[in-house]
Amino acid sequence: MSQLEADEDELFHIGVLRKSGRYPWGSGDNPHQRNKQFLDYVADLQSKGMSETDIAKGMDITTTQLRAAKSIAKNEQKKAAISQARMLKEKGLSNVAIGEKMGVNESQVRQLLNPTQAAKNNVLQTTSDMLKKQTDEYGYLDIGVGVEHHVGVSRTQLKNAVALLEAEGYGIQYVNVEQQGTGKITKMVVLTKPDTSYSELYQNKDKIHTIGAYSEDNGRSFRTIQPPVSVDSKRIGVRYAEDGGADADGVIHLRRGVDDISLGSKQYAQVRIAVDGTHYLKGMAMYKDDLPDGVDMVFNTNKSNKGDKLKAMKPMKDDEENPFGSVVRQKTYIDKDGKQKQSVLNIVNEEGNWDDWSRNLSSQVLSKQPVALAKQQLDLKFRAKRAEYDEIMALENPAVKKKLLESFSDDLDSSSVHLKAAALPRQRTQVILPINSLKDTEVYAPNFKNGERVALVRYPHGGIFEIPELTVNNRNAEAGKVMKGAIDAIGINSKVASRLSGADFDGDTVLVIPNNLKQIKSKRPLKSLEGFDPQSAYPAYEGMPKMSAKTKQLKMGDVSNLITDMTIRGASDSEIARAVKHSMVVIDAEKHNLNWKQSAKDQGISELKAKYQGDARSGASTLISQASSEQRVNARRAARTNEGGAINKATGERNYVDTGENYVKPAYTTTNPKTGKVTNHPAQIVYKQDKSTRMAEAKDARELSSGTAMENVYADHANRLKALANESRKSMVNTAPLRYNPQAKVAYAPQVQSLNAKLALAQRNKPLERQAQLLASTMVKAKVDANPHMDKADLKKIKGQALTTARERVGAKKDQVDITNIEWQAIQSGAITNNKLESILANADVDKVKALATPREATVMVSSKVLRAKAMQAAGFDASDIADALGVNVSTLNSALERG
Repeated sequence: MSQLEADEDELFHIGVLRKSGRYPWGSGDNPHQRNKQFLDYVADLQSKGMSETDIAKGMDITTTQLRAAKSIAKNEQKKAAISQARMLKEKGLSNVAIGEKMGVNESQVRQLLNPTQAAKNNVLQTTSDMLKKQTDEYGYLDIGVGVEHHVGVSRTQLKNAVALLEAEGYGIQYVNVEQQGTGKITKMVVLTKPDTSYSELYQNKDKIHTIGAYSEDNGRSFRTIQPPVSVDSKRIGVRYAEDGGADADGVIHLRRGVDDISLGSKQYAQVRIAVDGTHYLKGMAMYKDDLPDGVDMVFNTNKSNKGDKLKAMKPMKDDEENPFGSVVRQKTYIDKDGKQKQSVLNIVNEEGNWDDWSRNLSSQVLSKQPVALAKQQLDLKFRAKRAEYDEIMALENPAVKKKLLESFSDDLDSSSVHLKAAALPRQRTQVILPINSLKDTEVYAPNFKNGERVALVRYPHGGIFEIPELTVNNRNAEAGKVMKGAIDAIGINSKVASRLSGADFDGDTVLVIPNNLKQIKSKRPLKSLEGFDPQSAYPAYEGMPKMSAKTKQLKMGDVSNLITDMTIRGASDSEIARAVKHSMVVIDAEKHNLNWKQSAKDQGISELKAKYQGDARSGASTLISQASSEQRVNARRAARTNEGGAINKATGERNYVDTGENYVKPAYTTTNPKTGKVTNHPAQIVYKQDKSTRMAEAKDARELSSGTAMENVYADHANRLKALANESRKSMVNTAPLRYNPQAKVAYAPQVQSLNAKLALAQRNKPLERQAQLLASTMVKAKVDANPHMDKADLKKIKGQALTTARERVGAKKDQVDITNIEWQAIQSGAITNNKLESILANADVDKVKALATPREATVMVSSKVLRAKAMQAAGFDASDIADALGVNVSTLNSALERG
C-alpha cells in the first residue's frame, strides 16, 4: 500500500442509523426518534462501563464508524431542534415559551434561532449534498487521504458526509492506480453511485474524478487549461528559405508593444501559437524591430514557398488534451479596458527556465574526450558523493538520517547506471538564438567573459568534429538589442548551428564550456560530411515500406551505440563518418520515408559492427553503451524480514526473492509452408519478468568492459558508487528510530499542533496529485492506443508531458512543511512519533531539514568536503565556484583550505 494511503484502513462504511432488526433504533416512527434512540442506546452502554471499542464490536462495526454514526445522529437531532424552534417562532411564541415547550432554557433557544448556528449545522448536509451531486455527475469520486484539506472540511466531517450517502445506497470501493513516471501503485478510495460493481469501477478507473469544490467560504472552483486562443494567419508573415529564413530556422519574430503576443519581462521564449484553429507555429519567440508593415509576427523556416503560408506550419493535432504535442503554460495579459485575457502565446520554456538544467557531463560526451579528463571529472563526482554521505552521517536526528540515506543510496544506484560526471568550471546549458551578424568564430554569451574561448557541445553528437570552439563577443550590436544580458541563452550564426549536429533555433540547447585551457578537444568538421543531405541521397523507391516508429527507435539506438563503441575503440575519421551519415539517414527515415536499408549497405554498417562490436548482428559492446541497456530478470520483490530483510544488515546489499509469478503458454503446432512438416510445441511455463539494466545487475562493472582505458576509468567509478550505495544502506538499516516522548508532546503542544496543521496543508495536494495521475494515465492510454508502435523515447516524453499537463489542470502543487527552530526542538525531544516525523520529512525541504539536523558544534566542512574543494581547485574552479558547489561562503572555504 502506498504511504499516501496509509490511513485508508479506516473504512467509511457507516449506514448504521438506517439498520433494523437487532438494533433498537431501527424501527422508530421518525428520524428524530431513531437518532435519539441510537444515542440513548450508546449512552446507556457507556454508563454501564462499556468502551467505544466494545460497543462498536457489539454492533459489528469499527470504532471509527461508531463515532461517525454518533456525529450524524447528533447533527440530525440538532437540525430537528432548529427546525422546531423556527416553526414555533413563526407561530408567535416568545423564546421563553419555546424553551418551555421544547424543554430547554431561553439561551439555548436563542442559539437555535441564530442563523449562523443553522449554517454551521448544515455543513454536514451541505458537504454530503455536494459529494452526491459530484458523484452523480462523474460516477466515481476520489475521497482518499488529503481530500478533506482540498474541500476545506475536517476528515471526520468528510467521513460523516460520506456515511450519509452510504445510507442512501452509495458505495465506497478501493482501486489501485499506477503512477506515471515511477510505476508505483497508489491505492484510491472511491465513492460510487448505487449499484456500481467493482468490475465497472476498475474498467473506468481513468474516469475517477477529484472533488471539484474547495474554498474558505464553502465555494466551488476548478482550475483547467483553456483551449488555446488562435491567431489570424493574416497577422503572420513567413520568411522562407529563399528569403533567408533558413538562417533563423524555427524563430518567431514578434512586434513589440502588441499586448496579446507580449513576452512580458522576458526577451525570448519557446512557444506554440495556434493559427486559424487548424495549424500552429512551433519555435523560439523573440522581438524584432523591423518587421514588415501589416503583420505582428514573422515565422522563419528552411522550407520553400508553396503558395500557402499554412504549409510552412504544423497541423494541429487531433487531441483536445494536447493540440500542440507539448506541455505548455498559458499566459494572460490585461487589455486596454483593464480586462484580463488569454494570450496567444503558449509557453513551453521561457528565459530563465534553461538555467536550472543539469550541469553534469554525460558519458556520451566525456567518453569522446581524453581519458585523463574523464578520470578527473569522475573523481570530482565521487568526492562530492562521499562528502554528501559524511554530512548525512553527521546528522543528529535518526529519522532524518534514515530518510536521507535511503534516497541517497537510490541516487547512487542510479548514478552507477547513468555514469554522469561532474561539470567543468562554469559550464552551463544555454538555448541558442540566431545572431547572424556574428562571425563563424564568434558567440554572444553574456554569462561568459568577453574574449574567452568556449566550446559548444550538443547532445547527442557524432564526434569532436561537431564541437565548435568560439570566442565570446559580448559587444555585438544586434545581440545587444534583442537578448542583452540573457539569463540562459547564447547567440550564434546559422553556420555554427549547422555544425552542431544540424541544430536549429526552435529551442535547441548546447553545453557552453569555457575552454581557455583546451580541456575539451575539438577538430575540424569532417570533409566527407560536408554537404551530405540524407533526403536527397536516400529517397524512397516506389512501393518501399515506410520505417515504423519502433524500428526507428531500435535502429537509432543501434547506430548510436555503434558510434560510441567505435570512438572508444579508436576508429578512424573516415569510418566514423560512415556511421554518422547512416545515423543522419535513420533519424529522418520515418519522417521523410528514406531508404535506410540502402544507406546501411552503402556505408558498410555490417562491416563496422563486425569490426568494433564483434559481429554484424551484435549490439553494444563497451561499458559506456551497455550500462543503461535493458536487462530482464524474473519478477521479484524485496525480501521480508523472515527471509533476511530487504537490506542485508551486514553488507548493505538489497535482498530480493523471486515472486514465482508465471503463466502457462498453451501447446501449439506450426506447419512449414514449403515442406508441409508439422511441428508440435508443448505447453510452456513462462515466468513474469521485470525490467532492469545491465549495470544495475552487474556485481562488478568490469563485466561490461571490453578492456579499453576509457572503460576502465568508468568501471572503477561505477564500482565505487555501488560500494558507497551498499555502505549507505547498511548505515540506514542499522540506525535506530526516533523515540517518542509523551511528556514532550505536552510540553511542546503548540509546536505539535503547528506541525500537524502544516502537514495537513501539504497533504491537501494528495487528492489533486491522484487526480493528475488518473488524468495523465488516460491521456497516455489514448495516445498508446492510437499509436501502439510508439518508441520508448516518445512514450517517456508523452508520460512526462501528460503528467505535467494534468497537474496544471487540476491545480496539483506541493506545499512544503516549513519547520521552525522551536518546532525542530519539539521533534528532537520526541514530541511526535517516528511515523508522523517520516510524513513531515516527506513533505519538507530536505536542505533545510539537513541544516536543522546538523550538530551546532560540528565543523563547517567535513574532511571529505575539504578534499573535494582541493580537487575542484586543481581542476580549475575558482574560489566562488567551489564555495557555491559546497554550500559555504568563500571565507569559510579559504579558512578550511589553509588549515589543510
